[in-house]
Amino acid sequence: MKRVPTAELLDLDSGTPSAIALALRDLDHINRWFGGISTSQALVMQVAQSAGLHRITMLEVAAGSGNTSRAVQRRLSQRGFRMDLTLLDRAPSHLASGSDHGSCNGPHDGPRPPMVPVVAGDALTLPFGDNSFDVVSSNLFVHHLTPKQTEQFIREGLRVCRHALVINDVSRSWLHLGLVYLGLPLFRSRITWNDAPASVRQAYRPKEIEALLTQSSACGVDVRSRFLFRMGAIAWKSRVEA
Repeated sequence: MKRVPTAELLDLDSGTPSAIALALRDLDHINRWFGGISTSQALVMQVAQSAGLHRITMLEVAAGSGNTSRAVQRRLSQRGFRMDLTLLDRAPSHLASGSDHGSCNGPHDGPRPPMVPVVAGDALTLPFGDNSFDVVSSNLFVHHLTPKQTEQFIREGLRVCRHALVINDVSRSWLHLGLVYLGLPLFRSRITWNDAPASVRQAYRPKEIEALLTQSSACGVDVRSRFLFRMGAIAWKSRVEA
């Protein structure tokens, strides 16, 4: 299946504030039901354990509502692990839509976390100094980028992190695309009905992401397929024991 770059309406802010909020809520459900939260949690824990960290600072890039990374923060806190989180998105309206995130909280996630810093900025020119966070993370973002933009994001993520850049995204296949079309009735937003298939069409395969990461300054790369056509990738800034 050839990668086909396709415009996504949420990227264009194509809709009213209420329509965008509904699309972001659908995105929260996708991350909850189809492996987004569990993949991000596994990646963060892998970095923390490998680096010997019990407290971690993390920048979530293209965070949208921020509910996925907040859910990871809650789950880790239940295990006695502290994650200090900062959210970045190019659209302040997306970050504002996450201020009321009770709708996506399941009872197993526990109490709401404290408010986290939010920053509006460009993911390809991160507004932070070198080594500002232990981890730089992205979820369902890289598939929006061209290969050259992905290379730039990887450079920026490795510059800003101290330990690792982690990428959580979907992978491209005909079977995945078919399942997405079958699942569209689960979602309420017409933005989602356009953007979910578009995401799969322009997603990278794990080997494609691995090739891009291997060409970077990363000291080590770990890319794995995960639940329901998710992939999890770690680009290590410094060498650690596996």
